[in-house]
Amino acid sequence: MTVGIIGAGQLGRMMALAGYPLGLDFRFLDRSTDTPGGQVAPLLAGDFTDRRLLRRLARGASVVTFDWENVPVEPLRALADKVEFAPPLAALAAAQDRLSEKRLFERLGVPTNRFAPVEGERDLAGAFARIGPGVLKTRRLGYDGKGQFRVRSRADLAPALAALGGAPLLYEEFVPFDCEVSVIGARSTRGEIAVYPLNGNVHVDGILRLTRAPWGTPALARAAARHLARVLEHFRYTGVLTIEFFVRGGRLIANEMAPRVHNSGHWTIEGAETSQFENHLRAILGMPLGSTRPRGHAAMVNLIGELPARAAALGEPGLHWHDYGKSPRPGRKIGHCTLVEATAARRDRRVRALLPRLAPGVRVPFPRTG
Repeated sequence: MTVGIIGAGQLGRMMALAGYPLGLDFRFLDRSTDTPGGQVAPLLAGDFTDRRLLRRLARGASVVTFDWENVPVEPLRALADKVEFAPPLAALAAAQDRLSEKRLFERLGVPTNRFAPVEGERDLAGAFARIGPGVLKTRRLGYDGKGQFRVRSRADLAPALAALGGAPLLYEEFVPFDCEVSVIGARSTRGEIAVYPLNGNVHVDGILRLTRAPWGTPALARAAARHLARVLEHFRYTGVLTIEFFVRGGRLIANEMAPRVHNSGHWTIEGAETSQFENHLRAILGMPLGSTRPRGHAAMVNLIGELPARAAALGEPGLHWHDYGKSPRPGRKIGHCTLVEATAARRDRRVRALLPRLAPGVRVPFPRTG
């Protein structure tokens, strides 16, 4: 069986590496030839809207999936009668627009922060008067902290519009959260659902730096899994879906969803019985889902901008090194490391000691795990 993947970044690469032991083949479409995915499978180079290339990608494929959620949906609809897309295009479209995403959460009873669409100065002033301090965001193409402007007072309204104007906008209530978490799960073509333990995430300058799992209380994990299941069933979803939440006073507040395998799930490669990448492939191809049971207590550290000294990291017992084959660039995710220990306390001691080497010069906060 051949799987077509739109986008050939590190997520696509890890998907292919997880699929080869299952006897699968892969074909990528990406705008660049210098990609992590292109190092491990055939690559078609061109724009995501090129219908000729999309047809070539789909030819002979059992299913077409994505390693990036901001792929234009309209060109894909024209091929929907020729190949199966997973996740479904409706889920992809909802995740591409922050307003649609927030309205979806409201409709399904998934708790989220207050929000308002913004088209100009009057809308923003009204939203600030109703909601108070918040964040102005572009409705599309915002990720890793991009496309956002923090609004603390009326004095910030004009600079926020000047910075982000010209695009559809959304104003969201600012949440002074205690911590950030994400829940990752898969739903198969047969309706089977498997959910991973809750992830505790730490972002620095809008970029994920550290994930620990399992994280939090059983009650918090059960609540996150219930919210995820509602979204999965709503779309009759196939594949892996992630929802990111703020936690405030023990309550979950949904921030956004990602209809794909997710950075906060990289720990599952070594830390779970079945990785998120393998379960995504199992789900979209109608195979039985694998166990999501953790093998211990895992920590994943993103390597941002440039790789730290490889020799020092590889000399650390039990540390798993993942180099994406990408050239260094400030703010770019170019690899990650994972550590799995028998207890949360030992994991946390070791990762605290390792962070100065894996993220030199960066202060990574370390919230408690319960």
